[in-house]
Formats: sequence, C-alpha cells, structure tokens
Amino acid sequence: MAGSGSPQPKKPNPPKPAAEAPKKPLQVLHISRRETQKVDEKTSAIASSEVTNANIPNAEVNKSSGTNNEGLKGSPKSNASNKIFEKLSERTDLDEKGIEGLTMADLIGPSDQNNNYRSSPVKKSFRDQDQEFISRSVDDFDFDEDAFLAALDENEPIGNTGEIAKGKVIAAESDGVYVDIGGKAPGFMPKSECGLGVITNIKERFPTGLEVEVLVTREQNADGMVTISCRALALRKSWDKVTELAKEGKVVQIKINGFNRGGVTCDLEGLRGFIPRSQLQDGSDHESQVGKTIGVAFLEVNPDTRKLVLSEKKAAIAVRFAELEVGQLVEGQVAAIKPYGYFIDLGGVSGLLHQSVVTGGSLRSLKEVFVQGDLVKALITELDPGRGRIGLNTALLESQPGELLVEKETVMAEAAERAQKARNTLKREEEKQE
Repeated sequence: MAGSGSPQPKKPNPPKPAAEAPKKPLQVLHISRRETQKVDEKTSAIASSEVTNANIPNAEVNKSSGTNNEGLKGSPKSNASNKIFEKLSERTDLDEKGIEGLTMADLIGPSDQNNNYRSSPVKKSFRDQDQEFISRSVDDFDFDEDAFLAALDENEPIGNTGEIAKGKVIAAESDGVYVDIGGKAPGFMPKSECGLGVITNIKERFPTGLEVEVLVTREQNADGMVTISCRALALRKSWDKVTELAKEGKVVQIKINGFNRGGVTCDLEGLRGFIPRSQLQDGSDHESQVGKTIGVAFLEVNPDTRKLVLSEKKAAIAVRFAELEVGQLVEGQVAAIKPYGYFIDLGGVSGLLHQSVVTGGSLRSLKEVFVQGDLVKALITELDPGRGRIGLNTALLESQPGELLVEKETVMAEAAERAQKARNTLKREEEKQE
C-alpha cells in the first residue's frame, strides 16, 4: 500500500552502560610549608611549589605497599617532583606514620650535606633546643702572642743570601762539604768554595765536627738545602779589612809575585793587587821587582768591581807624613814658584808655603824672598795625610813683621829658637780659643 509504505526496521536500543565500579577516594598529598628547623628555606620553597602545582590525577599512596608514582612518570612536570616521590617511595618509615602532618624536611629527609653537617664536630657546638647561634670571641680562646711569635721564629727559613751562618761539618765528600747550619737540610759547600787558595785534601781540611763560619751564597732549594761558601766569606772580610786600612792611610808590606806590561801584581789579604809602573820607585825595570817585598799605600779600593790598586810612591809619602806633626820645624828646598806661593820639597813630600804667610810685611813679589833652589826653614801649620797636604809658615819665625825681607839669613839661622817661641805663642792662642 502506497500510503502505508514498507515497514521501517527497528533501531537497536543502545547498550546500557555497565555499572561503573565504585571509585576509590583519591588521597591528596598534603605538604605543609611551615617553617622547618634551619633547613635551606629557598630549596624547600622551590620544591614545595613544584609539588603543589603538579597535576597528578592517578597517583595513589597505599599504606601497605608504599607510594605509587606511576602517574608521575608520564607527567611532563619538572624533575624536582620526580625526585621527591622517588624519595617517598624509598621511605619505609611512612608505613606506620602516614604522611599526614609531615613537613617538607620529614618527606625529603636529610641530605648528604646536612648529614655531614649534623654529624660534624662543628654542629655539636650549635645544636640547641632553641636553635640559638652560639658565638665565641677571640678572648674565649687560649692565645699566647709570645708563643705564636716564637713559633714563627722557629719555622723561619734559615739561610738567606748574604747571611753569615755558623755550623758543624757533618760530612766531607770529594765534591764538597756538608755543614749543619740548623736548617731543614744541611748546607752544601762546593770544593771550589772551601777557601782561598788550593785545597789538596778536603777531608783533612774539614774533619767531621769542625765548627766553621760560612756565607750563604744561594737560598734553599726544594729540598731545603742552601749553598754556602768559606771562600766568599773570607773575601768579604778581606775587602772590609783593606777598606779600613785605606781609610786610615796605612802602609802595608807586600811581596811582588808577577808582572805584566803595565806594572806588577801582588797578593794582599787574599786579594790580587796591582801596582802600575808609574807608582814604582824604579818603574823602568819593573820585571826585576818580582820576588821583592816593598811598602805600598792604597790608590783605589773598590769591592764592587774588585779593583785594588796600590802605590809604592804614595807609601813613601805616607811614611814621611808619619814622621811629621803640626808645629814641627822642617827644612826643604824650593822646588817650584807659583803665583800663590812656594812648593817646598821636604824629602819625598811637598809642602806649600802660601804667599799670605811668607812674611808679615808687604810682599810685592815672591822672588823678593826666595828663589828656586833656596833652602827654606818653616813651621808646619797644617797636615792632611789623606789628601797629602802640608801647610808651611815662615811669618811666625819673624821677630817683627817684614824681617824676612831685610834679614832673611838671620831669620833662617835662628829658626830653631824662634820656632820654639812661635809654638808657645800658638799654644797660648789655642788655649784662649778653648
């Protein structure tokens, strides 16, 4: 039938949904953010924030089997949450306690650093019920400043370069000597530094137990050993002695042991000295002087350049100076006439008779009184061995000013008597000045 049409097939009824199994109530992990006992607050805050903000829909904490963090494994959250739950799964003490009311410090447990800190002796002095910081001042400790300084002195390195040290020989080898100078290790003295000159038998020269004085030439190495020298110390003492002799203007006796084109050589206090040909009394045949002993004075002494120059002629002057004194009457020959006075040869040394002290009268020309070659008697009024100067005076020999201009022979003949009166006069004037 057209009106009724064909019967429509019945639609199947949708299946009734199966009864859902009752869902277990989710246990929410509650993390307290209350203040912990002096743990790192920044770390606790960061870790707590990570856990609080994490969405963990399927996580269950089973008291009998521990915690289930399978839902956490698939979560894209940070590793901080994973580490926290891994630690929770390893905690067996939560079976009985549960997790209610636990703090972050309880959940995470003590870190290795905290464990070390708590077990260290330092923690014991700070562990207190009220977590008070116990402080101690320097005055609370036993501190002895004198003992501290003494300890520093005992541990001070021994043997600085240029330092003189004393010690005892502990061993003598073919290449040198070992000396105990009080350091960590003995000082070593090479054979070439054992002394001045040649040492044929080093063991006889330095027997064990011999006390020696040495100079440190090189500071200690990695083994604490310093290099020392008897030779360097002897040379230093020699230069000091020679320098002092030169300052005093002394004359020393030396033996000539060699020569070269410029002069001769000698040995003085272990030092090599040189005498130029011009400073020898007989410099024309200086080779023949080898082996002779002569007196010399010092021209130049320089330890820095190791230069020692001597003079035989200057020694003669020094000897002559030693024979002279202020107020002494001397006789010499006029060697030269200069505009300012006469140079008088006194036998190896020259004295200056200045024009101002020739006479008390008016002197128009020096040649009015003396000419070159004349014998002159005069008083010494100045003596300077260091500079080789001798000051002479003839005006003191006059009975009245200008007497030398008219009665020169009389003045010179009575010079000895007049010199005594002049000395007495000079002495009285010195006493008045004092």
